[in-house]
Amino acid sequence: MENSSKIRQHCMNDIYPDIRDNVPHEIAETSFGLGILFGVALGSIPFLQFKPFNLYILSLALFHFLEYYITAKYNPKKVNSQSFLLNNGIEYTMAHVVAVLEFLLEGYFCPKLKAYNSSKFCQVFTVIGIISVVVGQLIRSLAMYTAGKSFSHNIKIKKEKDHTLVTHGVYSWLRHPSYFGFYLWALGTQLTLLNPITFIGFCIVLHQFFSRRISFEERHLLDFFGQDYVKYKQSVKIWIPFM
Repeated sequence: MENSSKIRQHCMNDIYPDIRDNVPHEIAETSFGLGILFGVALGSIPFLQFKPFNLYILSLALFHFLEYYITAKYNPKKVNSQSFLLNNGIEYTMAHVVAVLEFLLEGYFCPKLKAYNSSKFCQVFTVIGIISVVVGQLIRSLAMYTAGKSFSHNIKIKKEKDHTLVTHGVYSWLRHPSYFGFYLWALGTQLTLLNPITFIGFCIVLHQFFSRRISFEERHLLDFFGQDYVKYKQSVKIWIPFM
């Protein structure tokens, strides 16, 4: 009986995350907070003049919730309370703070620039932004779902036993679909806000970030999978511009 109990406990540890990394009340509080933010942004759309800001908050709350939810559902062993990606580095936080400041300042001094229905120009870019956010989120979520146990928010420098080379689904036409999805989503948020300055800033910063990250990650993927990854790399593009 004791051996059976140990075997059962070992199997559970292989499947489920360590409770010490997933403090239930922290996860509940974070999910509740994101839900409140999503609900307030959605419910106030009819009453606010600058509706793109509501859409931006909606996309932000949904993105962070899905980061945890999809990881917990399809890769539970690697999920932890940081999987919401709310603590995604000072650069990430400052980027969104600057985006909000640009929106508020331009909205105060040039309100017509932020009124999506003030001109065809604003309407077109707002629609492009919304489509980019939706498509980017869909691609990233599909990437996390498709990779399953092979997906990780942190770059692995040591191959684990459940780490396999994923080449099917969305990975068959995008080499790094989670990065491409985030890239498209992030730029889409700035198009939705009609933020010309932070849009350019996001383009520069994201390109630099993903150039370094992809280069570092692919060195390890080549070590893990050898010629299989070489063939995959030659046949599937990244599709992030100038990368």
